[in-house]
Amino acid sequence: MTSHPPPPLEGPTPAPTGLSPAEPAPAREGGSALKVVAEGVPSFVRPDPRGDDGRRPVAWLHIVAPGRGVTPSVRSWCQCGRDLFAAGQARALALINDHVQHRTLCPLLVSQEGMAA
Repeated sequence: MTSHPPPPLEGPTPAPTGLSPAEPAPAREGGSALKVVAEGVPSFVRPDPRGDDGRRPVAWLHIVAPGRGVTPSVRSWCQCGRDLFAAGQARALALINDHVQHRTLCPLLVSQEGMAA
């Protein structure tokens, strides 16, 4: 009996012979067309279910009301340049009302709400 030497543990892997599973298989009808997609796999790109509708935030209102005995605060931002801050219950409520009124008057918000409709 002759024993064959064991395959080397290091070094390049020998090249396989024949077709590789990564290569496209020829068509079954005898034509020269290649099979590109596996059966049952959709061949079109589906639209993104979280598609972008073009709307962007323009005005923000950040309210911090931690609880009893702690002073609430409010900050109102808008892309038009508005950046207001208020601390204390009375001033915070006044800034919230002012922010709501600003949303009806700001030219950036009025034009975007018209586009969405």
